[in-house]
Amino acid sequence: MDIPEKEMKPAESLQLIADVIGRTKENLKEHGYLFLLWGWLIAIASILFFLLHAYTSFKWYFLPFPVVALTGIGITIYTYSKRSASAETYIGYYLKQLWLALGVSFLVVVFINVSRSALPFTYTILLGGIGTLASGLVLRFRPLIVGGALFFLFSVASIYVANTYAPLLQAVAVLAGYLIPGYLLKYSKA
Repeated sequence: MDIPEKEMKPAESLQLIADVIGRTKENLKEHGYLFLLWGWLIAIASILFFLLHAYTSFKWYFLPFPVVALTGIGITIYTYSKRSASAETYIGYYLKQLWLALGVSFLVVVFINVSRSALPFTYTILLGGIGTLASGLVLRFRPLIVGGALFFLFSVASIYVANTYAPLLQAVAVLAGYLIPGYLLKYSKA
């Protein structure tokens, strides 16, 4: 049984094409949300880690990181579950998979470093740089590219900073690499 095709007027055809392009065009602003979320969470955890470790005798000074990680993972999963999968673009899909792989890498790096009684900040900053630079290149958004490069510089700088101040360096790296580009994405006109 053949279904007859509806004849479209030229104006209707153009409107249909414009609608399809509009739905598949990458919305840069949507990507800013997760950079802001994780930027604030990691910056707060890094500062709390520093304060608890340097100025208190609290033996669980590392606690801000697991609490923040679980909170961020929950919010991220909730956010992605609310988005329509049918409207996902190739770029959006790629970025989601990239950050999923990097998220697992963050957990592995932290586990390895903690098992060796070492601080993971050099490597977590480096992983943040990889994701930020790749995201910036894919989205063609210069502030993220610069943010990723800054993460690399902060990662190298972290080997020259006393362990006590490494979490503060991570907080500054996140400010420069996630938060500033995240706000620029949020308020971009694209």
